[in-house]
Amino acid sequence: MLELKNIRKIYNPGSVTEMCLFDDFNLSIKDGEFVSVVGSNGSGKTSMLNIICGSIPIEGGEILINGEKINGLDDYKRYRKIGRVYQNPSMGTCPNLTMLQNLSLADNKGKRFGLSKGTNYKRADYYREQLASLGLGLENKMDIKLGALSGGQRQAVALVMATLTPIDFLILDEHTAALDPKTAEIIMQLTDKIVKEKNLTAIMVTHNLRYAVEYGNRLLMMDKGHVILDKAGEEKAKVTVDDLLHIFNEISIECGN
Repeated sequence: MLELKNIRKIYNPGSVTEMCLFDDFNLSIKDGEFVSVVGSNGSGKTSMLNIICGSIPIEGGEILINGEKINGLDDYKRYRKIGRVYQNPSMGTCPNLTMLQNLSLADNKGKRFGLSKGTNYKRADYYREQLASLGLGLENKMDIKLGALSGGQRQAVALVMATLTPIDFLILDEHTAALDPKTAEIIMQLTDKIVKEKNLTAIMVTHNLRYAVEYGNRLLMMDKGHVILDKAGEEKAKVTVDDLLHIFNEISIECGN
């Protein structure tokens, strides 16, 4: 279980542009949940992910994974428990290294450094099996540099890399936003397949309301650092894109837009 307790986050403290985004923010995510998170720009979606991953500091509160407080842990130590796929397909992978080398690096996550070779040729067949499960023919491109692949192919490889080692949580940070519609559909289907097959707990921030409705078993909408909608299970299944658009329109009217 992931718990955010009494989180306080202030941007630019002590300056004229000081802004308190989270003030006593609380959220719990149970094991096995696939949570879709939507909200307008500035609602706190990405900040929440960055707080979980340790990419930005907080002014107060606790972050716990399975009851263990992870405040103060360096982000690279948190990533022993967390896999993250970014919006930009070029992030999270090394474009000048081959697919085999990238997968070997991901496979070494959380392990001690030594003087052995970084590329694990003995695990190549296992990597091919993982890639073959995607159904994109990537298992035949192990010696190709990742920078030579398309954005969708790189994002598919990034999904495999993020989940190659045992993790507690998969963080999906608008991971289809930079892709064309057809490729985005493929990546979402692969995401759903991987989450279900590996029984992962996942948090997906997205601006695509249809994806938020169709995928996952829990839906959150955020606004100005608050969760204003939280639907899970059967209640989530009843939510439509029109329902979300209606709430967005109400927020826009309240803001004078």
